[in-house]
Amino acid sequence: MAGLRGALIGCGFFAVNQMQGWREIEGASIVAICDRDAERLRIVGDQFGIARRYSDAAAMFANETLDFVDIATTAPSHRALVEMAAAQRVPAICQKPFAPTLADAKAMVKACADADVPLMVHENFRWQSPIQAVRAVLDSGEIGTPFFGRISFRSAYDVFSGQPYLATGKRFIIEDLGIHILDIGRFLLGDVSTITTRTTRVNPAIAGEDVATMLMDHASGATSVVDCSYGTKLAVEPFPETLIEIDGSDGTIRLAQGYKLTVTGKSGTVVSEVSPPLLSWASRPWHNIQESVVAIQQHWVDCLATGKEPATSGADNLKTFALVEAAYAGAASREPVHLDALLK
Repeated sequence: MAGLRGALIGCGFFAVNQMQGWREIEGASIVAICDRDAERLRIVGDQFGIARRYSDAAAMFANETLDFVDIATTAPSHRALVEMAAAQRVPAICQKPFAPTLADAKAMVKACADADVPLMVHENFRWQSPIQAVRAVLDSGEIGTPFFGRISFRSAYDVFSGQPYLATGKRFIIEDLGIHILDIGRFLLGDVSTITTRTTRVNPAIAGEDVATMLMDHASGATSVVDCSYGTKLAVEPFPETLIEIDGSDGTIRLAQGYKLTVTGKSGTVVSEVSPPLLSWASRPWHNIQESVVAIQQHWVDCLATGKEPATSGADNLKTFALVEAAYAGAASREPVHLDALLK
């Protein structure tokens, strides 16, 4: 599988990180790019030395021989692009949010399954090395069986200056950030049966919610709290760190600000630093997210090589996407929402 030929569709804000990531991956490269905006296409093409540039995805598929496509556009365009890739038998990575609706997401998964082509959602947060370190402790059995977790992302960082559209949507923090934190909850404690949600808006200049608190019942029997905020001013800004607490039958895990991991378990207490590496092209404080981009893209290439289903496959991500939909429904009704009905 050496020398996989990929194309990037969408040359916006986050796509630059993906292009940088592809430079790090052995055995795969981006050979063509596509964007309707000529200036963005020029900037990314010039920056990364990509000569083959398209303003129309159908033309790109018609003219290129591709082993995969990396779709980094906004959610409303995802279904058409994923279905186009499936029709061409081209494996696809799709940016999150996966789709505007759960029905669209299910249709995309079905299209790729029917075409027998892999589909992965670029759900990169779980691939951050600190999150992977927490998962490794759980897998070791050091703290026994988990019964409680808290996954927390609280900040006052100005995300709107780089992505001004985030201030205009009726949905904000759950759809844009909470989807990642909910996925981490699933990754660490397993699938969710019920979610209860409360939201509020602290910043009067935005349209959507910027604070969300979610209580989840996991099928494993564990309970978790997922809390997200862009209205929390702290002495030391933690953005973009995710802080984690997990209690188990034989001990605890604490991932604290500054990437300090404290594990108290069967072998006593061990404190370690699990800071993500600062890649040559990365910049603080984004480096943990930038590192995770490389990790998930390498995972994709490895899965294509081995025929293994990606950890964040389209089918798997339906369960995270359903949590987002259930969270909004529960915030509106102020009632617990069961996931089974949404996933049928």
